[in-house]
Amino acid sequence: MFRLVDSPRYAFLDHPGPIPFAHRGGALEAPENSWAAFRHAVDLGYRYIETDVHATSDGIVVAIHDPDIARTTERSGLVQEMPWSDLAAVRASGTDEPVPRLDDALAAWPDVRWNIDAKHDSVVGPLIETIHRAGALDRVCVTSFNDRRLARVRRAFGPRLCTGMGPAAATALRLASVLPARAAEPFARRVRGFAAAQVPVRQGRVPVVDRRFVDTAHRLGIEVHIWTVDEPSLMATLLDLGVDGIMTDRPSALRDVLAGRGTWTGVA
Repeated sequence: MFRLVDSPRYAFLDHPGPIPFAHRGGALEAPENSWAAFRHAVDLGYRYIETDVHATSDGIVVAIHDPDIARTTERSGLVQEMPWSDLAAVRASGTDEPVPRLDDALAAWPDVRWNIDAKHDSVVGPLIETIHRAGALDRVCVTSFNDRRLARVRRAFGPRLCTGMGPAAATALRLASVLPARAAEPFARRVRGFAAAQVPVRQGRVPVVDRRFVDTAHRLGIEVHIWTVDEPSLMATLLDLGVDGIMTDRPSALRDVLAGRGTWTGVA
């Protein structure tokens, strides 16, 4: 069997028990990635919020999932083509507030930790600058579905930054979990330096998370965080597997599941 990777302990992951993440702030209980969602999650006792980020044309990092604002605001247009002065005047759907700026969100709740998905190449530089200016290195975990994008952020901050796996590393971890020990070694080496595997239960019809996946990750010093889980029964099943975190659009439901198991550690 491949050896345990000597992984650093990240300040972001310092949490007593499975980590509850409010996905996009809790997108089924408030408008996603909005001030209302973030406040709702914090009021429930959440101290981990997942969000997506893009950058405006003048380099302001904002919490929004899509490259076009049409689905979640009252207007349309590409974030990367709009200066902040224009976007600030747009109201997020279902609210009377603008799309949140990441620097403002970091400042609003100094004890909240943010799992940040960099959604476009144009956000990488501004995101690095925003984290630096806010002094928020230990309060963020950065992830991306683009391996090159994620590598740029990792190079900028070095080993202290908590990062989730991109597609290549997540695939390597899955292969390491199913292959015989000798064949698994090269794939296990490819996941070094990542703090967490943040993955769905399955990708299409292909299962991703099972006992072997979780056990392999833990042997390698890697946490397993699952997205996006909204059914209490599945939350319980995953917790029984030993996952280290769950991201949900239903933060009230996850809080109740964890409370019922005696593992809710939120402040509310």
